[in-house]
Amino acid sequence: MDADRKYKQRGYMGGNEFVGDSVREDRSRTPGPRPPIDITGPRLPRLVQTVAASRCYSCSVTLPNGVDFKGTCPKCNAALHCCKQCSYFEPSTRFQCLKPIPARLVVKDAANQCDLFSTRVTVARDVAPAASVAVAQRVLEPTTKPSEARAAFDSLFKK
Repeated sequence: MDADRKYKQRGYMGGNEFVGDSVREDRSRTPGPRPPIDITGPRLPRLVQTVAASRCYSCSVTLPNGVDFKGTCPKCNAALHCCKQCSYFEPSTRFQCLKPIPARLVVKDAANQCDLFSTRVTVARDVAPAASVAVAQRVLEPTTKPSEARAAFDSLFKK
């Protein structure tokens, strides 16, 4: 039978002897339900928080909620109702705008009266979330009594 075989390697068309595929069948997962995912597993001590806010295109200061975009930036006095502050501003497109505008506005950082203006909102990592600041203040407070220290320790590892 060896003469009519194209390949001489062991395992290829082995017939009744050891075949490589039978190893895969032996290693296959046993049927049955999967163990449940542990949702109470280890967690990161501080998850990354994000904040969505408008920022000035010139000085990158976070603009307060309810700021009048017809005015200027409170820090650097740059115009806020301009192309560079708009969410449709894209330097690589025609007239540097994603919306169809009839004519190009030459100065992109000067105030304009465009009706298509939409405030650019950026999502950034919050450097000091309120929860972690409160925890840090609680930890840094001096405890005078041993019972208060024990209560603070037990509150860290609640059951």
